[in-house]
Amino acid sequence: MMTLTEGKHAGGFLVWEVLRDYTRETVIIASGAGKLEPGTVLGKITTGGKYTTLAPAATNGSQNAVGILWTGVDATDADAPGVVVLRGPAIVNRHEIIWPEGGTEAQITAATNALASLGIILR
Repeated sequence: MMTLTEGKHAGGFLVWEVLRDYTRETVIIASGAGKLEPGTVLGKITTGGKYTTLAPAATNGSQNAVGILWTGVDATDADAPGVVVLRGPAIVNRHEIIWPEGGTEAQITAATNALASLGIILR
């Protein structure tokens, strides 16, 4: 018997948004970010303006939560376009969000507050 595993769906974390053409934008995910799943919390690299996974210990801008990846992206070897929820009002399922591995509760709280300041509310 074969077992099938269903992965995350594009936007599966989203509970509600005011208007998709307002809350989402296509951005560039920086090369080296790897294979990212929908719901990954992102930071924005100050120099160059590309996005990558949230990195709380970084000092290049990616330590600040600025959005949530809408759909999966493979930016392992090259920059790649990705759709990101960058602003609200939007409500997302906090249980479907992907935080950085090893992120502390304080870092996750800070990132949650940063997203809330953008109108992206985790419930």
